[in-house]
Amino acid sequence: MRADEAAQRQARSDPAGALGASSASGASSVAQVLEAGYRALFEEHFHATVRLARLLGADDPEDVAQEAFTRLHEHRRRLREPAAALAYVRRTVTNLTTSRLRHLKVVRRSPTSRPVHHASAEDSVVQAERVDALLAAVRRLPQRQREVLILRYWMDLAVAEVADVLDIPTGTAKSHISRAQRALATRLEDLA
Repeated sequence: MRADEAAQRQARSDPAGALGASSASGASSVAQVLEAGYRALFEEHFHATVRLARLLGADDPEDVAQEAFTRLHEHRRRLREPAAALAYVRRTVTNLTTSRLRHLKVVRRSPTSRPVHHASAEDSVVQAERVDALLAAVRRLPQRQREVLILRYWMDLAVAEVADVLDIPTGTAKSHISRAQRALATRLEDLA
């Protein structure tokens, strides 16, 4: 416990020294030293990291910097040298910025939004009536058929997942789905 306290005190008084400590005692001590110095590293270098992201052209430099420090924290146990933490953050900022800029180029190259068809008031009423009729027809189905249809098509589950949820064999789930589709089609034909 005293070694941890010493590492934490050193990290508070000299964050660069804590992160640059020797890794002779192995990866676990590296992670402990890095954990102790992580907060100090963040506080000392966050603004410089934001400036780096901004200079590299990031449209959201603070998000990029935060993501870089988050990734450092997630991968802290993989670092062999604590002194490499700042280099890791900088490299991550560079990679994230490059990736986001590439993404923006692709988005800007793609065609702009397609013209949106605005439904008339009459179309909206007809559509609402169709939805109401569909829901009423589904409500009139037997419970098991209603359950399989909702799980399969509204929840977009695979047949095997429907079977798991309802604790029935896959073949039974398939037959319930098929029967429910036929029954629903018949009820909707009667309404048309």
